[in-house]
Amino acid sequence: MSFLLYLVGLLVISLVAAFVSLPLFRPSEESEFMAEPESQAARWEKQKAEAYAALKEAEFDLQMGKLTDTDYQLLREKYEARALEALAQLDRLTHPRKQPGAERNPALS
Repeated sequence: MSFLLYLVGLLVISLVAAFVSLPLFRPSEESEFMAEPESQAARWEKQKAEAYAALKEAEFDLQMGKLTDTDYQLLREKYEARALEALAQLDRLTHPRKQPGAERNPALS
């Protein structure tokens, strides 16, 4: 009788372990989402947001006395350049410019 009790207990434990570990062996929707490449606009938006956050944090650290003026200026230049690059790329993506020479009037040619 005790052998049967151990066997049932082992079976219950195995079923619980299989139920708990099943999501680990199945591909999730989130991993499929993560595998998709980010769009260019999303990547530049992320860089812009990160640069703005770093600028705010550096300013806060300067006010708290954790950074010297020299270190703050170096960080500010670095993150302003990143933010400006992101803004320029976003502007380029959202407002593509016409090709040079495309503005010519065909009637004048």
